[in-house]
Amino acid sequence: MYQKEDINQLVAQVLAEMMLSPCSAQKSCDTALPESCDEAIEDIAAPTLQEQFFVPHAINQEGYMAIKQHTPARLGVWRAGPRYNTVSLLRFRADHATACDSVFTDVSEKCIESNGFVPGQSRCADRDEYVTRPDLGRLLSDETKAEFKNKLSSNAKVVVMVGDGLSSAAIEANVADVIPAITQGLKSHGIDIGPIPFVKYCRVAAMEDLAELISAELVCCLIGERPGLVTSESMSAYIAYKPTIGMPESRRTVVSNIHKGGTPSVEAGAYIADLIKKMLDMKMSGVELNL
Repeated sequence: MYQKEDINQLVAQVLAEMMLSPCSAQKSCDTALPESCDEAIEDIAAPTLQEQFFVPHAINQEGYMAIKQHTPARLGVWRAGPRYNTVSLLRFRADHATACDSVFTDVSEKCIESNGFVPGQSRCADRDEYVTRPDLGRLLSDETKAEFKNKLSSNAKVVVMVGDGLSSAAIEANVADVIPAITQGLKSHGIDIGPIPFVKYCRVAAMEDLAELISAELVCCLIGERPGLVTSESMSAYIAYKPTIGMPESRRTVVSNIHKGGTPSVEAGAYIADLIKKMLDMKMSGVELNL
């Protein structure tokens, strides 16, 4: 059994070892850290979830990896006691941060200009109001109505509009490929779409306000969808024949999951063009449309 003197001596020794002078501590830091580092820090979100596997000593890792190729779900993340392991937790937080950024970041001016969009805005004044007041995101501002009335064609057969929605990342990742595919597909059917309006702080129903403003026969709204932890780049196309303000959701036809991990942009654009032609021929959309 330790004597009191032995314990006191042990404690004093430990404290002495822990107590570093400021000079020695600074010297230790200086020698431990390099003066400069040109090497980039690895992006923890760069590998796809299908590539990551952390289960130690798996009985059939090859089979497990084969299953992972068919789903973006977080399989094989393993744990540290009852918690996620560090890599899995950091990846979760990185994906969550990416999703938040896509909601609260605006579509860049470069994207709007390079695609030749006619810019406009809903009645929302900023992103916070957009998130909390969906009703204002369904209507165009007075300034935007005047601009669209002046620059968009009246009585157009087809109008393709773009809205940022809940993911600016989805718009920037997909529109540059999906719009040319739609344009080319409709041109093969003898249909031109004309100028493309862009609506900032846009909700889906803004397509109805636009349709009534310029008397469009059909409107296709390309909009960023609510991001998740799998992707923040998912875009959807909401299409309606002769949309009117306050119409039921059942009158819309939706093409969803347009992104590199779902339906690729070019493929989606070609499909949307054929779908629009069918709607024009049948003069209907939504649940009434027999596909």
